[in-house]
Amino acid sequence: MANLSTPRGLFLHELGDILFVEQKLAGEVLPTLIEEVQGDDFRKELARHLKQTRGHVTNVKKVFDLFDEEPEAEKCLGFEGLKKEHDELLSEVDDSLIDLVDAGAATRTEHYEIAAYSGLIEMARGLGQPEAVSLLEENLKEEKEALHAVESVAKSLRDELKSGAS
Repeated sequence: MANLSTPRGLFLHELGDILFVEQKLAGEVLPTLIEEVQGDDFRKELARHLKQTRGHVTNVKKVFDLFDEEPEAEKCLGFEGLKKEHDELLSEVDDSLIDLVDAGAATRTEHYEIAAYSGLIEMARGLGQPEAVSLLEENLKEEKEALHAVESVAKSLRDELKSGAS
């Protein structure tokens, strides 16, 4: 675990947090969502973001290298909470609502990642690491694009709900 008594140590801890999130998403969460969602467009978007997420893992590891540190994932309690909430909700809803549950979970996760990357970018600037800033900004840009795509899917799902409820 990083030394949390210095800005560098805090940055490395937070970087380990996002590494944990990206690795969990790439290795477990997104593949599971891809299998469980019912909508083809949603499945395609999740598959596209899975490929991006693998690149995010690579970029985060490169940032560790820039700091001459071995990449070390730190268990991220915030992400674990989001995942637990999703899993519990999924076990309680009708199968016809899976895509809505997954769209909500994906939206919350993207917001979490955007917040994490925004903070990391500011810390990397403060630590005078422009290369790290660039790599983290690349990830942030793709997270924002993913959020927009998931929000579009969620809107389509809500519109289908409205037309089905009439």
